[in-house]
Amino acid sequence: MQTTRDRALSVANQVGARILHGVERVVIRSSEVPTTPFLPLDTFSWIPSLEAEWKAIRSELDEVLAYRDELPSFQDISVDQASITHDDGWKTFFFFGYGFRSYANCRRCPQTAELLQDIPGMTTALFSIFAPHKRLPSHRGPWRGVLRYHLALKVPEPGNAAGIRVGGEVAHWEEGHSLLFDDGYEHEAWNDTDGVRVVLFSDVVRPLRPPTDQVNRALMKAIGHSPYVADARDRHAAWERRFEGLRGWDRS
Repeated sequence: MQTTRDRALSVANQVGARILHGVERVVIRSSEVPTTPFLPLDTFSWIPSLEAEWKAIRSELDEVLAYRDELPSFQDISVDQASITHDDGWKTFFFFGYGFRSYANCRRCPQTAELLQDIPGMTTALFSIFAPHKRLPSHRGPWRGVLRYHLALKVPEPGNAAGIRVGGEVAHWEEGHSLLFDDGYEHEAWNDTDGVRVVLFSDVVRPLRPPTDQVNRALMKAIGHSPYVADARDRHAAWERRFEGLRGWDRS
């Protein structure tokens, strides 16, 4: 059941999204990279080096997955996701989000955290965990000033039964390989297998010509100070206090 606070945040998020949608045409005209649904992987020079370390990231992920039932559902941290997911089939493990850093999760996965910090323009980063037969309906992101990156870490068989459609184009994850796309297009994702699918999920600032680049980065900073991010930070902190009670993690 939504609380009054949840409803207020939902309204604020909707208003904010409408404002962003109204001015993003300027962003698209200023883009220095393709504005297609999926983008070529050579768009960013850091992608090959991150792919080269995927097994190290996967090793840390495997430790996290031992606690999968205790991880938060996405909508428990980011309330606006409740419009597309209501169950516990989409779990998350946050590292960074618009200026917020989960120091505890970064300590639990130090190699992953270090690699993520080397991504220029990274605004958000997390493990995105789909339960068997989880589906997300068609939706779009609020702002095309960022691009979405997926590094596939765990893809159950058959591989073609888990995928993502962006703007009418369909792709499938392959362990150790990347996808880069514009979540400002309508997109949906699914895992029609009996296993768990996990990607390293990150939003990265879209390269833009000045002065739009400066405006875009100022907006990213403003989002970091918004009630939406503050609420997500508080929700994550509450989950963290509960999670710290579990055994097996090095808290040093």
